[in-house]
Amino acid sequence: MPCWIVTFEDSDGVSALRTDPARRAAHIDFVRACPGLQIGGPLALTPMQDFPGAIWTVEAETRQDVMRLIQRDPYFVAGLRRPVIRRETEEDPLVRLLR
Repeated sequence: MPCWIVTFEDSDGVSALRTDPARRAAHIDFVRACPGLQIGGPLALTPMQDFPGAIWTVEAETRQDVMRLIQRDPYFVAGLRRPVIRRETEEDPLVRLLR
């Protein structure tokens, strides 16, 4: 099955979503229930920085399947999180970093 790399560029409004305990619990439950979501986590450029985004690796047949998964995530709110979806290739430097 194809593997996809998703990076999220977050706007300032996502910080409020992350600090809401109910939404955070729903996000964690969502992530744990997704067998195609292999790796997921926040991105930070410096220690103790508020996260400017996140990264996932996802096994899915199509880009549309990946987008449907993203749209079900309680942390995804249109306009606050912009996903960038790329199909994994061996030439991709991000793929080499993740392995």
